[in-house]
Amino acid sequence: MKVAIIRSVCECEARLVAEIDPGGRAVNGRAQKQGQALVAPANALNNEDEYFDVGWQCPFCGRNTLRSFYRGALAWQPVSSDSAA
Repeated sequence: MKVAIIRSVCECEARLVAEIDPGGRAVNGRAQKQGQALVAPANALNNEDEYFDVGWQCPFCGRNTLRSFYRGALAWQPVSSDSAA
């Protein structure tokens, strides 16, 4: 399996990260702030389009953060079966 890792920043300055699978679904979401990392539920919207949106729920401030991305700019990388578990 391969994934594309996308990043953004929440208004509270937490760094948001999500892994997108080839089908356009958000596989993992997380947020990091001041050395602390927490799960940040992520969801990909309009994931079949050239431009799609990813929404995160920031665990630090509770905001729902929505960002747009261009599919052609994604960099795909393989994920080993050990890290997928």
